[in-house]
Amino acid sequence: MTSSHTDCHFCLQSLRGRKYALREENAYCVPCYDSLYANPCEECKQPIECSSKVKIQLALLVPCRHWHEGCFRCAKCSRSLVEKPFAAKDEVLLCTECYSDEYSSKCFHCQKTIMPGSRKMEFKGSSWHESCFVCQYCRQPLGTKPLITKDNENYCVPCFEKKFAHHCYACKKVIT
Repeated sequence: MTSSHTDCHFCLQSLRGRKYALREENAYCVPCYDSLYANPCEECKQPIECSSKVKIQLALLVPCRHWHEGCFRCAKCSRSLVEKPFAAKDEVLLCTECYSDEYSSKCFHCQKTIMPGSRKMEFKGSSWHESCFVCQYCRQPLGTKPLITKDNENYCVPCFEKKFAHHCYACKKVIT
């Protein structure tokens, strides 16, 4: 930066031909500015200097917290969170995948995470992917159709009747 400022406000050394930072209309040489005003990184605890490559202006911010770009990572998988969505849980930063794995519902059938925003079914206190909540016999989605559970498996009524119900010998109808 160049301007009409000629001396560092703190050490009084000349700023001519040098980079400097402005704060409250006062010019500081980079070493003075860093020693006086640099925020510490939440991860490595080192100051985030003027010359540091960081995401938002001088620091990545999560209310009053700062990180170097290289330190801004998921606490579980260590992938970079720079320019990626993330979540904070109990002041721990997690990428969306790790957050979902840790805190989202698991499907009763396949035990995989039911991702936020996807459709899920709730039945007898368990969560299911919509695609996993199917009749065990015909594999058709049960959705909100009437169903019957036998041995922890769900069946649509027609399949249950075909597979398990007793039929009248004379008329062949299901005996209820």
